[in-house]
Amino acid sequence: MTKLFGTDGIRGVAGAFPLDERTLNVIGASLTRHFAMKLGRAPRFLSGRDTRESGCSIEAAFNAGATAGNAKCESAGIITTPGVAYLTGACSFDAGVVISASHNPYLDNGIKIFLPSGKKIDETTERMIEADVGASIDGETGTAEVTSKRSNEFRAKYIDHLKREATGLSATGIKIVIDCANGASSGMAPLLFADMGADVVAIHNTPDGRNINENCGSLHLEHLQAKVLEVKADLGVAFDGDADRALFVDEKGKIIDGDSTLWIMARYLKDHGKLANSTVIATVMSNVGLELALKSAGITLVRTDVGDKYVLDKLIETGSEIGGEQSGHIIFPELSLVGDGMMTTLWVLRAITEKGISLSQAAQGFTGYPQILLNVKVREKLPFANVPAIASAAKTVENELYGEGRLLLRYSGTENLARVMIEGKDLREIERQANRLADVIRLRLG
Repeated sequence: MTKLFGTDGIRGVAGAFPLDERTLNVIGASLTRHFAMKLGRAPRFLSGRDTRESGCSIEAAFNAGATAGNAKCESAGIITTPGVAYLTGACSFDAGVVISASHNPYLDNGIKIFLPSGKKIDETTERMIEADVGASIDGETGTAEVTSKRSNEFRAKYIDHLKREATGLSATGIKIVIDCANGASSGMAPLLFADMGADVVAIHNTPDGRNINENCGSLHLEHLQAKVLEVKADLGVAFDGDADRALFVDEKGKIIDGDSTLWIMARYLKDHGKLANSTVIATVMSNVGLELALKSAGITLVRTDVGDKYVLDKLIETGSEIGGEQSGHIIFPELSLVGDGMMTTLWVLRAITEKGISLSQAAQGFTGYPQILLNVKVREKLPFANVPAIASAAKTVENELYGEGRLLLRYSGTENLARVMIEGKDLREIERQANRLADVIRLRLG
């Protein structure tokens, strides 16, 4: 059985398997059948897409399969991923289907499926859909008309939701540069923050179907940095194509990444009595400097595997109030079970305006440690603990770093590579340690 779903749904090149018309028909029909069996009735699906030129045809092909199984489908048109996740529950749909490839180039696309709770569909349903795709045979393919009569209403309802969560916030006197990545936030974010009273300078907010994420957005912050300095803004924010993440630039042009955002918001929540268990959830990629800074503030950092799916699972398991990734996915589970770049921005604005401080001042107290990452080609992926020389060398590095650094040793999920990542106070020292460990791995497994 071919695995289609990763940690962020289905992803691939638009028009090629599994985002070809026939497979999309099967996916739509499969999702409908499994929901109908659980619900005992025809399901209701809401779809939404980012600005890629392939979005309409993918949405139409999915809907053809779904409506053939009697599902009732509506579209919110171009809207953010967290917008679909919110509306699915708020408007009593049984599932929300997002057509997006997030931060990827326009040639890619994907499908993310949400439950009314805001969580993604469970792995059992994913495996059932994969089995249906594997068992399907060539047959007629088709597309269905996408019903989008209420798309403006849906988008307005989502924006109203954000404004309710921002009750009491005034951004009057704040100049903010917003990089919309020519994506799903282009028609919403500038208006939302202008309504909050901010002086908004919008960039990369003219999507043409092919320029989404192209040298802009959260993966290309250099343009945002330059514009913040040029217009003397108080801060800048960059979204990705579907606006489920946000990265910031302070008034000095310095990048405020997801780790810095967690630092700012964790202390804000703690000051307001909303960090009950004094715990923040992050991934193995978050900088050790964040862990040490939080520790100094009496807050524990708990790490997960990479992926907002794993962050969310741990948030729910531990009953924690905030978690996220370096990449800018920040989740406030009391508000939403999905990362929401616009929501995160509203809360960062609240944190700085309440204290009357700049973004750079809010980020003080956290300094990212230098990091070195080496890739070592290997002939086989034996568990590191089962190779005594590697286990011993890794233990030596960990002892040297104790309390003031971190070693992460893992294999690539797609290539025959061992990845050696070390963080510590002294760049030259961690380079020496990383090369020493890489040499041992190369000798034993290369």
